[in-house]
Amino acid sequence: MEKIVVNGGRMLHGEVEISSAKNSVLPIIAASILCKDKSVIENAPMLEDVYVICEVLRDLGCNVYIDKKDNKITVETHNITLKEPNMDLVRKMRASFLIMGPMVAKFGRFKLSMPGGCNIGSRPIDLHLKGLKALGAEVETGHGFVEVDAKKLIGNKIYLDFPSVGATENIMMAAVFAEGETTIENAAEEPEIWDLAMFLNSMGADIRGAGTGTIKIYGVKELHNTCYRPIYDRIEAGTYMVAAAMTHSKIKIKGVNEEHLRPVISKLQECGVIIHTLNNGIIIDGSNKTKAVDIKTMPYPGFPTDMQAQMMTLLTLASGTSIITETVFENRFMHVSELCRMGANIKIDGRVAILDGVKKLTGCEVKASDLRAGAALIIAGLCAEGTTQIGDIYHVDRGYVNIEEKLKKLGADIQRVKV
Repeated sequence: MEKIVVNGGRMLHGEVEISSAKNSVLPIIAASILCKDKSVIENAPMLEDVYVICEVLRDLGCNVYIDKKDNKITVETHNITLKEPNMDLVRKMRASFLIMGPMVAKFGRFKLSMPGGCNIGSRPIDLHLKGLKALGAEVETGHGFVEVDAKKLIGNKIYLDFPSVGATENIMMAAVFAEGETTIENAAEEPEIWDLAMFLNSMGADIRGAGTGTIKIYGVKELHNTCYRPIYDRIEAGTYMVAAAMTHSKIKIKGVNEEHLRPVISKLQECGVIIHTLNNGIIIDGSNKTKAVDIKTMPYPGFPTDMQAQMMTLLTLASGTSIITETVFENRFMHVSELCRMGANIKIDGRVAILDGVKKLTGCEVKASDLRAGAALIIAGLCAEGTTQIGDIYHVDRGYVNIEEKLKKLGADIQRVKV
């Protein structure tokens, strides 16, 4: 077991480079199953979730090579077999379910145990299965497993009741080999959807409209080798933006697409944070006093639920009262009790959090309940008086590359210790 120890009160300075998007790389690795031979993913983030999905592919017979020095992952699929992957591996991470679409497309059937991941509420797979059924698959569920049988996938028009990212990705991958045209309506519009489509297109797929509410997939016979570099991680970038604002610091964040961060940038500016856009990044100036704002999480292009915990941390010290409404997940306020231990004044009413700004946070022992909550508590520790110890830090390792090292280079007094 490890924990992160932060001595607060130090300003940040310098620049930080953002890693590739975990939420792009996971479906891209899953999509590499569709390649007839080899795909190479450059600038891949070396994260626990990435290692897990690579192990899942290895369990299926793929040769997966992870080059940590050059941040490169190579997947060879010529030895892949139709088998039920190791249950313990799949249960480690919800994104494991993303192999369902590619495996059904490649083999016509597949059986998979229910996945795991962060405990942030119910994230049902019914939309994934609805899409597969619309393509002609038969689906059986029970005893913790999902079994899909599709002798032939036929293109169809699929309307998603909610713009689910995972369902959009799974349907898009399954439809690559489907006969004819598939249309996904009310599709998720996240940049990571566009990124997955560009990866598939680089192998010979024909996908149009990814990144909009309507995606069209024209079936092809096979996909060829590719080498691809995913987009940068907008959530990691947003996390460092909040860290700078929280510590009233000025830093440069490299590798940021401003458009992907528009809702976060807008809310930070509303808080009083000064943001300058550069060709390959942005400068964050948090020297102003933070003002209270209201936030409502929404599917992209709305404010991302994955930035809710970080922004809540910033608003604990804002002047005035802030209201945060969480519309995406029903159990994503588990970090509130830990922030209150540090002195925050937050009240919860269902999916609404009401924050009255306080003058200071005080360091203490806290625990990360999930990936983004862990990042939020680290940010809180950066500005808290005294020492903050964050336990269960393995959650953070699922989504942030060397977070303590990057913060240390920016001037934070932070270290990882074994317990």
